[in-house]
Amino acid sequence: AERPLVDHLHPSWTPSDAEERARAFVEIQQGCDHRCTFCIIPFGRGNNRSVPIGVIVEQVRALVDQGYAEIVLTGVDITDYGRDLPGTPRLGEMIKRLLALVPDLPRLRLSSVDPAEIDDALFGLIADEPRLMPHFHISVQSGDDLILKRMKRRHTRADIERFVARVRDLRPGAAFGADIIAGFPTETDEAFENSVSLVRDCGLTWLHVFPYSERPGTPAAKMPQLPGDVRKARAADLRAAGAEQVRRFLDAQIGSVADVLVEQDAQGRSPHFASVRIEGATADGLIVPARIVARDNDTLIAQKAA
Repeated sequence: AERPLVDHLHPSWTPSDAEERARAFVEIQQGCDHRCTFCIIPFGRGNNRSVPIGVIVEQVRALVDQGYAEIVLTGVDITDYGRDLPGTPRLGEMIKRLLALVPDLPRLRLSSVDPAEIDDALFGLIADEPRLMPHFHISVQSGDDLILKRMKRRHTRADIERFVARVRDLRPGAAFGADIIAGFPTETDEAFENSVSLVRDCGLTWLHVFPYSERPGTPAAKMPQLPGDVRKARAADLRAAGAEQVRRFLDAQIGSVADVLVEQDAQGRSPHFASVRIEGATADGLIVPARIVARDNDTLIAQKAA
């Protein structure tokens, strides 16, 4: 019998309640303790609330027992995990315990990370744990220090650069995505170019680019606003810069062998989150070693490795 497929598994859900997808997403926390000037999430979802480690382990073990090969840990601010729990276990400590208690889990992926909150245990896992996938989506928002300050972010451009360099030193070949806002209030041409140059300098791929949109009641909504067409144009420029980095990254994969998690119709994702199409019939839900032979736009073409 075919096993059910899971999309999101919240603390109160059971696997059979979830929607059909190729991998499982397990929410480990909700809410946020920080007050970025553009964000309304804390007003709607409240402060950080972490799911206890035991509950997460139970959920992941249930999914692995059903045959799921990859779990994605999700939340509003997952790198703030554990500060509200007894003993304040950090994200890295939780993941270390999770992987130890669910040894049959093949792949674990993080939905996003905040460079201001990466703990030493997580850096250790990046270096030594092959089951932690080498793709890290960073909450960047801007590459300009003044704009970051006006956003009330807790990192600088240099912090992003140091994080990327450290991860690449620990895990050569790691890939990075990013959330970036285009056209934040008061963003000058120079400030915007700092965001574009950060994409190039750090090789940021698979960007989530958002033209700034006012959220009533937030401090940023009271700042001097940029025209809508400027925001849209800058968002398009950022997406183009990200697309170029994706092409560069994908081209560099040609000739290598990747373990591809097949999602549907012989198409899936590599550990680096690259979309891969495998020539020939391949069962969904399996991890298949595949040799990358070409690129078709933003998808890699592969053949099953011998």
